[in-house]
Order: sequence, then C-alpha cells, then structure tokens
Amino acid sequence: MFSRRYLAMWCAVLLALTCATLAVTAHLAWFWLIVPVLFVVLGAWDLTQHRHAILRNYPLWGHFRFMFEFIRPEIRQYFVEDDTEEKPFSRAQRSIVYQRAKNETDSRPYGTEIDVKAVGHEWISHSLAPTKLDHHDFRIVVGEEREQPYSMSIFNVSAMSFGSLSANAIRALNLGAKKGGFAHDTGEGSMSKYHREHGGDIIWEIASGYFGCRNDDGSFNPEKFARQAREPQVKMIEIKLSQGAKPGHGGVLPAAKITPEIAETRGVPMGRDCVSPASHSEFSTPRGLLEFVERLRNLSGGKPTGFKLCIGHPWEFFGIAKAMLETGILPDFIVVDGAEGGTGAAPLEFTDHVGVPLQEGLLLVRNTLVGIGLRHRIRIGASGKMITAFDIAKTLAIGADWVNAARGFMFAVGCIQAQTCHTGRCPTGVATQDPVRQRALIVPDKSDRVFNYHHNTLHALQEIVQAAGLRHPSDLRPHHIVRRVSSYEVRLMCDLLKYLEPDDLLNGNYRYTLYEKWWPVARSDSFTPEVRSVEA
Repeated sequence: MFSRRYLAMWCAVLLALTCATLAVTAHLAWFWLIVPVLFVVLGAWDLTQHRHAILRNYPLWGHFRFMFEFIRPEIRQYFVEDDTEEKPFSRAQRSIVYQRAKNETDSRPYGTEIDVKAVGHEWISHSLAPTKLDHHDFRIVVGEEREQPYSMSIFNVSAMSFGSLSANAIRALNLGAKKGGFAHDTGEGSMSKYHREHGGDIIWEIASGYFGCRNDDGSFNPEKFARQAREPQVKMIEIKLSQGAKPGHGGVLPAAKITPEIAETRGVPMGRDCVSPASHSEFSTPRGLLEFVERLRNLSGGKPTGFKLCIGHPWEFFGIAKAMLETGILPDFIVVDGAEGGTGAAPLEFTDHVGVPLQEGLLLVRNTLVGIGLRHRIRIGASGKMITAFDIAKTLAIGADWVNAARGFMFAVGCIQAQTCHTGRCPTGVATQDPVRQRALIVPDKSDRVFNYHHNTLHALQEIVQAAGLRHPSDLRPHHIVRRVSSYEVRLMCDLLKYLEPDDLLNGNYRYTLYEKWWPVARSDSFTPEVRSVEA
C-alpha cells in the first residue's frame, strides 16, 4: 500500500489530516477541508471500483491518463500534426477552405510545402498557349432527353441529411446554393422545411428507408413521392444504393435521437428507432432498379433521375449495364461515391476496408458506359474527398462530368474537424440537434461562406483550365494529369489507368482481366453472377 503508485492518494490523505488539524488548533476555516476530502473520497472510489484497472492500480494519478486521452485529438490537431498530414484532412486543406469561404487571400509564399519527389505526387500539365475564359460558371446539362432537364454546376453540395446536420447548417448550405446557383443534395433524410426555406436547387435522394415518401410499414408511397418530387425546387431525383462511408451497411437512428422535426421530415413515428435497411424493398435485380428509375422519373414529371453507389462487386454494375441494353431504360446520371468519402459515422472496418475508392470506382463506371456505347447519354457525378480545384480537375479528367463535396462545404459553414459528429456534441453547431449548440451557427454569415467557397474554388479551377490551354473543364483528359510512380519516374494518368474504347464490351474486346472475367457472367435479372463461369 506504500508503493509509489499510491503516492497521490497518500498525499491527499495527509493534506486532509493537516487541514483538519489546523482547523481544530489554528481555527483554519473548515472550507479548506472540502477539496482534500473530495480527493480522498475519489481515491477510495478508484481503489474499489471494478471497471478501470488503471484507476485501481493508480488512484487519482490514473485520471490524468483519461484526461490526456480525451484531449489527445485536439493536441494532435493543433500542436503535433504537420500542415500537409491528412488525418483525414490536413491543416492546409482545411485552411484553404476557410480562406476561400471568408474571401481571404489563399496564395502561398516561398514555394510548396509538398514533397514533389514523393511517390504519388500529382500535378496537371500546363500549356505554353494558355487560354482566357470569360467566366467560371461551368455547367453541364443532365437529362437532355427529358421533359425537365437540369443545367447544373459542376461543383455541388453532396448528400448530407437533416438529422445528421443541424437545421441551421441545412439552412446555410441551401441559402449558399441559392446564391451561387448550384445544387444541394438532401441526403437520405428527405427534404425538410429547412431545405425549402430559401429555395435553393434540390437533388432529392431516395434511399432504402424511403424517408419522406413511405408508408407506415416502410414501403414506398408513390403519391407522397409525386407530391414532393414535382415541387419546382426539386431538380433531380437520386436513388441511393450505397454510400462511401459504409457501403452495404444500412443504419439506425435511435429513438432517443429522433426529434419531432426529424419524425415529420422522414415520416417516421416518435419513440421508435428509424431504420435504414441495407437494401431496397422496391427492387432486387438490375432490371428492377432501372424500372424503379423509370417509375420515379414519370412520377416526378420527367425530371432527371439516376442513382448513387459506391462500387463493390464489379459484376453487379455490369449487370445493371446489361439491363440498360436489354430494357432500353437509361438513368440520366450515375453518381459514384468513393470509399474514402462520407460524413456519416460508420464502423471502423467499413470506413477503412469496405468499398472501392473513387478513382477505381469512377474508372469502372466510365469504362462500362463507354464499352456499351452509352457514355454520351448518361452523365457521371463523383464524390469523395473533394476540396480543391485540383481535386475537381483530376476527377473530371478521369471521367466524371461533375463533382459533389460534403466535408468541404461543412468546413465552409464552420466545421473544425473535431470528429464528434456522431455524438451530438459538435462544437460549432454543424452536426448536432442541440438547439443551444446550433444557435452558434449564424445562417446569413455561413451562407455567404458557402457561396464564397464555391465561387472561389471554381475561379481557381478556371485558372487551372486556362493554364492547361483548355476551353472548359469538360476538356480535361487523363493525359493532362501526371503522377510520380518512383523517385526517378513519372507517368501520365492515361498510361497508368486502364481505359476501354467505345463499344469494346459489345464487341467482346475486353482488353483487361477484370472485364474479361466478370462481364460475361454478369446478369440483368440478378445481382448474382452465373456460377458456372466463376472460379470456386
């Protein structure tokens, strides 16, 4: 009992006895006994509790360990990590968002801090004949064949639900989108009154829970869907198959976290867990998915309709492509979500080890559509760690038509990467339903920052496109991007990535093992491949 492990405990006891003696002999105020007695009581509790071995062996001392562990992320973020160390976003990445959101100078003096000799470093080739563009309001048209096509910005707010984000964060994002003329994806939590308040363009995401358009048993309700989908503010319909944060997982919002506003928005009852199933109940095959796309397109009055997914088994997407050829039903767009993306909290294994990263997923979708001769009729969106204009340029060069960003716009409305989104204790009021915490987020100010971040990032993209000698970001190609593969060798992206040519899959010219192995066994009537042709 007299080991150094208990030194703090014995010091507390000695201090308590000393104060008690002085109170009796020298008339010291009994008030001074309170603190040492509390320490003695805490130490006694440490010795007798059964939950923490550290506290049993190190009474009082052990609490310092838990205190430092609690503030470790902040110590690392503010005092330890390098400016270019991505965990998951570096200080340099966050700083450029903050600066652009505040309309502050984002130039850097004295050269790059990045190691340009490091393997994996990438850059864009510039031209000796740069162009001069008139504006940076870069747009593409989605659903040109539909009754209500949408001319959308190539940089938009990615899917984040009300419930995950606070009411004020949703207000700020949508008002910023309204000011900048870009789109705001609702996430799977449906359209809340906060999405509608300022009238910014909406992409309504329909997930497996069919929130906002569901029956009491969780099935899809076409009347509820049509009533909201036909609102002028809704520009496109997006069916969510999976997301980068936790593909194939589904989710549960516990009953304790469901507020009356969330219940009203999602169409779920109070007092019961809100379940997002891992799969849809309206379809179970590639053909069924496309029939659901067509159904929602008709119910919405001919608005562009597509789906979002994080690529998993390649034969499943090939099955969707075969269903397109067989049925003639085409989605107007496909959004590829990379496994590195995602604002939603997820189990560590899903965050780190489930799903295909954006570059590979985007390439597979692009190649498949090119290989079946339909790339020119289907737009491709991409999301996954988009922060800077170079991120956008690289993604467009690989094969996307537009990009979405979630965490970048979260930084713009005040997120500091505290990584407490799932606890409800967001320090800036962005990812919480606590009315006191979210009151700190001032909507007019943060909406201006959302607009500024979008505006200044596209201005930076304009300068990159001009430097490359191009007329529009859609002119970017893989040969414009260079990647270092060793300390003494660099390669063009077009030489590193495997691209198919038009109609390759139709002609049986597979070129690469992935397509040669899985395209023939993919099925339009099932997400399961033909077993007879698959290795055991």
